Amino acid sequence: MKEIAQRIFRRTLASIDVPAALSLKLDRSGSLIRAGDERIDLLKYSRIAGIAFGKASLAMASGLSDLLPPEIPFEGILVAPQLPPKGIAGWQTFAGGHPVPTAASFSAGRAILDCLHRCDDRTMVFFLLSGGGSSLVEYALDPRVTLEDFQKMHSALVTCGASIEEINTIRKHVSATKGGRLAVAAPRSKKITYAISDVPEGQESSLASGPTLPDPSTAVDAARIAAQYRLLERFSPLLRAAFESHELPETPKADDPAFEGAHFVRLLGTHELFHAAHHACEALGFECLCDNSTDNWPLDKAADQLLADLQMLRNMYPGKPVAILADGELSSPVKGAGVGGRNAAFVLTCVPKIAGTKITVLSAGTDGIDGNSPAAGAVADGETLERARALGLEPVDFLARSDSWNYFTRLRDAVTTGPTGNNLRDLRILLWRD
Repeated sequence: MKEIAQRIFRRTLASIDVPAALSLKLDRSGSLIRAGDERIDLLKYSRIAGIAFGKASLAMASGLSDLLPPEIPFEGILVAPQLPPKGIAGWQTFAGGHPVPTAASFSAGRAILDCLHRCDDRTMVFFLLSGGGSSLVEYALDPRVTLEDFQKMHSALVTCGASIEEINTIRKHVSATKGGRLAVAAPRSKKITYAISDVPEGQESSLASGPTLPDPSTAVDAARIAAQYRLLERFSPLLRAAFESHELPETPKADDPAFEGAHFVRLLGTHELFHAAHHACEALGFECLCDNSTDNWPLDKAADQLLADLQMLRNMYPGKPVAILADGELSSPVKGAGVGGRNAAFVLTCVPKIAGTKITVLSAGTDGIDGNSPAAGAVADGETLERARALGLEPVDFLARSDSWNYFTRLRDAVTTGPTGNNLRDLRILLWRD
């Protein structure tokens, strides 16, 4: 059953085609493209600019290059977690840092801002965004704030237990590349954002920290969140002083003229992830139910809810194999110096709860990365606890030091894919077959 769970996960990944999704949503016919309900004639523009960043940026940039008419001048900036083995014509490429920005992240941010400042009303700008963009591209609003200051801040944010929306509220109010500020950098240009989303529907301004969308959060919100999670003591003196003195500049709001005529198009998100995973489950004979209610829940609460869902589904289909699918990010504050992420930590939380049962649990990131580990996540079944204890491994010990990867590596139950070049949401698969 652990092999079946991995098969479902890998089939799900294989069925999500980024260039195909872009081709479908952009829908070019001659010089005409579709953006939502609007048809746009690219021949009205003297120049096209492409800004692509995030974990799926390489596939998105490649897809856009294949779709654009060659007769219009084009320049692009591509920022990915790693440099591609072969460049894409017309794209200047950077390898940014994740989950903490690097010097290359700052260089990419500066290059993007320079490119956008050169854009005018005869320029068409395509933004291609995917998860991970918040650290891959960065640049400080305050020129006195250093890369080291930002690295310290990002490290504190990703380990404090705050939700992605709360984390990004902080980032938006100190960064020149977030919270709508890239749209404002090219105020007169036509702008279309195509997004592969790893955030809940309705929270699109959290994707890559919302660089092209009006920001609903405020500087007051940012200060409140910083205080709630005791972040100021972990920030550099300069950033801490900006929060304490209430000197954070406000982000652009919906009435800013830079957003007039701008479009945001979701290419892939929760719906496509669930559809692919549901199809993979049904193909293997499982009665399947999708549940996205546990987003941002603590590990233990989410585990209890999803296991209760699985029991309910089994009661509805006695004797048949059943599956629960869940997506989203769970709250998993870092407690120690171990290796792992929220996906393996969720599975580890389930291990004692499913001991002795016919239940199998897999949780993994669709980007192929789980926290600071080299794995995407982990998988466990009703025999895992007994096998682990025979090796002297206790779940509570590994959870206490945030060391879930080492637990599952000893059992050979880490799920490893390598970077996938995509980034939708985490996927949890719970199976029950008698």
